[in-house]
Amino acid sequence: MTDFEKALPPLEKYAEMLQESEAIHGISLWQDAWRRLRRDRISMIALSFLIILGVLALFTPLLPLQSPKSQDLRNRQFLSPTLSSVPLQIKGLDGEKYDQQVSKLWHNPGFFDRMQISTRVLIFGDFSIPSLCGTDHLGRDLLSRLFWGARISLIVGLVATMVSLVIGVSYGAIAGFAGGIVDDVMMRIVDILYSVPFIFVVLYLISVLSEDEIQTWLENHGIHRIIILYIVIGAIYWLTMSRVVRGQIISLKNEQYVDAARTIGAGGMRIVFVHLVPNVLSIVIVYLTLTIPSVMLFEAFLSFLGLGVEPPSVSWGMLANESIKVITPLEIHWWLVFYPALAIALTLYSLNFLGDGLRDALDPRMKNK
Repeated sequence: MTDFEKALPPLEKYAEMLQESEAIHGISLWQDAWRRLRRDRISMIALSFLIILGVLALFTPLLPLQSPKSQDLRNRQFLSPTLSSVPLQIKGLDGEKYDQQVSKLWHNPGFFDRMQISTRVLIFGDFSIPSLCGTDHLGRDLLSRLFWGARISLIVGLVATMVSLVIGVSYGAIAGFAGGIVDDVMMRIVDILYSVPFIFVVLYLISVLSEDEIQTWLENHGIHRIIILYIVIGAIYWLTMSRVVRGQIISLKNEQYVDAARTIGAGGMRIVFVHLVPNVLSIVIVYLTLTIPSVMLFEAFLSFLGLGVEPPSVSWGMLANESIKVITPLEIHWWLVFYPALAIALTLYSLNFLGDGLRDALDPRMKNK
């Protein structure tokens, strides 16, 4: 036996070391981030609120709410929060009369919403929750309109943010990876777009697209104004995202795993979208939670100006706009402003608190702390 072999530990020692190594369980960044996020009570409350809000918005037709468009100017105009309600008067109707009543109360709901409405009638009958948030200038139940408005406001926030995500991440990742003159040209384009007052551009585009002839042509091709609103808002929020992603890609593109991908023949686009982009998702997710509130607030601003969502659709911004129009120094119907503003504020606060929590949880420097 050589001196080297004598210096080696016995086999029993190797077995012991193997058992110790098997007992050690590593933890990934995402697992550690979730563990630390759960310890942040405010972020978890915000996340719970957003999940509950999203579920309620998705299944709003299933809830025993009053009709969001049924009007009663004589008996229910400007009712303060009350325990009175209006029954649907739909149970027992069959065939064409049932379909007509459903279209009258909910403005031609789609297949998914119609299925939920049928289930709602089957479970609750004609019962409706009282007008706990009062009624508006047309006698419509504000609580019901808040829930239906949540669907539009949340969808606008999510879809427009996804549009900005796709554009911003792709643009920034390609610019950062390409470098050189390609990066310079692409970033100068971003600088030029930054100098454009987007609020005026959006107002101009929406005003032009609202012309009767253009709007008719778009509707004939299945393009509704709400879809244009998604795209326009999303298309103006990608600039900062592209800069953030570009900076992260520049810091990562010289890592060893990128060189390893090149040695096995991976192309540039594969390296960008398969190897680099997944490694910046933590930054992107945090930025998304901060972008959604900005998009929702911008949609509320456009609806407040009457350039956003059009009736009979409803959003929180539109509800705030309608409330301002009917409030005068002589008559202050506080509930018309308070409840839409409260819904917007709670949602935006929750998204910002969740974004702060995710920022801390996904920080690699705080891993295992």
